[in-house]
Amino acid sequence: MDHGGCLHVPNVKCRIYDAAMRLFSRKGSDRVTISDLAEEAGVARGTVYNAIPDPGRLFEDIAGDLASEMLLKVRGNLEAINDPPLRLACGIRLFIRRSHEEPQWGRFMVHFGFSNRTLQGLLAGASGEDLRLGIENGRYAIPHEQANSALAIIGGATLSGMMLVQEGYKTWRDAGSEVAELVLVSLGVEREEAGLLSRHRLPELA
Repeated sequence: MDHGGCLHVPNVKCRIYDAAMRLFSRKGSDRVTISDLAEEAGVARGTVYNAIPDPGRLFEDIAGDLASEMLLKVRGNLEAINDPPLRLACGIRLFIRRSHEEPQWGRFMVHFGFSNRTLQGLLAGASGEDLRLGIENGRYAIPHEQANSALAIIGGATLSGMMLVQEGYKTWRDAGSEVAELVLVSLGVEREEAGLLSRHRLPELA
């Protein structure tokens, strides 16, 4: 299984990234001490300094790596789908499913997705083009002027769906389908079609 935040990084650095993600999520802060990080990762302080040249940028480095990794995965898995509402529904469900399959990744996203600009950019980047195309071809019944507000709703709904899974209120399947359906309806898709699209066979997150 892929580890969130470990895109193209050496094993020791990946281990430290994983430890940092656990600490960030547990503390609810974007700052950790080298001592705490070394203890959590089970390595010496010197190893942390050697692997992480600028510890002050660790949070942003992890957030950036998470964003790059997930964006590549989502876009790659949705390449064969052309309909913007179906792409959007599948994208939302992929995020929510991953929060179930990789709880550490999900906790990090839920804790910081609303406040960190890089993670906000991930959510917008994963759905922005589909939203634009859906408005242009009439699949969505909102004007271009409301696109930014719609993106905020999509991002907030996706993170809230992930939180429902994290807290055990919903299964990832139910949360993903229900959130996707409600988002599509809010964009003007008929409820019956929105329900079908939000329960379409979901591609694997390779």
